[in-house]
Amino acid sequence: MRQVTGPTDHVVVVGAGLAGLSAALRLAGAGRQVTVLERAAVPGGRAGLLDVDGYRFDTGPTVLTMPDLIADALDAVGENLADWLDLEPVEPLYRAYYPDGSVLDVHADVDRMADEISAVCGPAEAAGYRRYVDFVSQLYRYEMRDFIDRNIDSPFDLLTPNLARLVALGGFRRLAPKVSEYLKDPRTQRVFSFQSMYAGLAPHDALAIYAVIAYMDSVAGVYFPRGGMHAVPRALAGAAEKHGVTFRYRTEVERVEVEGDRATAVVTTTGERIACDVVVLNADLPLAYRDLLGREPWSVRRLRHSPSCALLLAGSTARYGKIAHHNIHFGRSWRGVFRELIDEGRLMSDPSLLVTNPTRSDPTLAPDGREIYYVLFPTPNLDAGLDWERLAPLYRDEMVRTLEARGYVGFGDAIEVEDLTTPLEWRDRGMERGAPFSAAHSFFQTGPFRPKNVWGRNVVFTGSGTQPGVGVPMVLVSGRLAAERILGPDPAYRSRAYR
Repeated sequence: MRQVTGPTDHVVVVGAGLAGLSAALRLAGAGRQVTVLERAAVPGGRAGLLDVDGYRFDTGPTVLTMPDLIADALDAVGENLADWLDLEPVEPLYRAYYPDGSVLDVHADVDRMADEISAVCGPAEAAGYRRYVDFVSQLYRYEMRDFIDRNIDSPFDLLTPNLARLVALGGFRRLAPKVSEYLKDPRTQRVFSFQSMYAGLAPHDALAIYAVIAYMDSVAGVYFPRGGMHAVPRALAGAAEKHGVTFRYRTEVERVEVEGDRATAVVTTTGERIACDVVVLNADLPLAYRDLLGREPWSVRRLRHSPSCALLLAGSTARYGKIAHHNIHFGRSWRGVFRELIDEGRLMSDPSLLVTNPTRSDPTLAPDGREIYYVLFPTPNLDAGLDWERLAPLYRDEMVRTLEARGYVGFGDAIEVEDLTTPLEWRDRGMERGAPFSAAHSFFQTGPFRPKNVWGRNVVFTGSGTQPGVGVPMVLVSGRLAAERILGPDPAYRSRAYR
């Protein structure tokens, strides 16, 4: 495994996102002096916080899976997860609504989920679901250790017995046809394949190996931290600071000072020069190269990015008793949604959307008697050339109309506080092409073909733009992989994680 060369005593981490925090904890646990520079006032990066009039909104991911990865990061400094976070299982994981009026609750418990599918879709579909769980569980076992949870320098690194097992299992076929081998009902097919959107691909284009995302939430379970998702970066930063990591918020880095292929310091926008031995860049990878290193290699220029989204955060007087914590509303169109978003660069004509109601699990996130709604509509990214300065207020109204048509009666009139994020705002927050889901996980942007997480002699990247990819579990792993580029492989971790 390629590692940085030279001294590693003082490491500067640029960006206090989840990946940067994961790396900082491991570096601190190994005795390194760590300084984290963050331009925002709080940690979290994409997992940010908006606090308005007593409403505390998460501004990024709302679905938390694989909490053991958080526990492992805390364990690097001898801390216990339970001392820092109060995690509650979300039940049901999702509530899926279909245009025919049917509703399907998704449960992590296989027997309970099979009963739900049997009641809604029939016993044959429930039997197919059980076989599908066996498939994604095997996929996870074969994929996680050798293809996700390790640094990959070359395609030859993939030549392990698990590669042959993945091929035999059908992991390199297309996702939608593979799912249809087990699930015949369009409703179950959708709820167990929509996760490919996180990878930036339609289910009929994504590789079947990305069914592992469905395993992570629909089988392994979904959790919600008391205090909202922003409680996760707060906990990681708090533990890191307790163990000697220096955090400097409201500090923006202008560039990395480089001599040849070695970084010697970072320079802030105020002109301060901070010398260091190693730099870890948690900025979005294309921006890290272009804006901080002054380089743009071909592997970065050629990247194709995932679709974006419009995110409406609403503090409301309305409560909808029939919804769950996470709610997916499918339109009649399915392939058409992905064709419009990805191939044609158009807004969805028949939207599928996510509504999260965090106050259902934690009422303290809003004033008494109030609710928070997190409403996400996928959109094209900025490559589509849509005029979001003009579109934003129009699309906000369209989002509200769609919600009211899908059963959220009086949604618009009940809003007290709101915030709209479009691809323009995502771009302004440092996300290339205004794409919060980063580079798409097409075949040649996956595994060894995704941009490497190390440059030169002592610059390491971490976050969703590099290996292993997008999503809260992946960026937590990314932080560990970045730390290994500096510290070397951690045999204790591998024995603990895969015993």
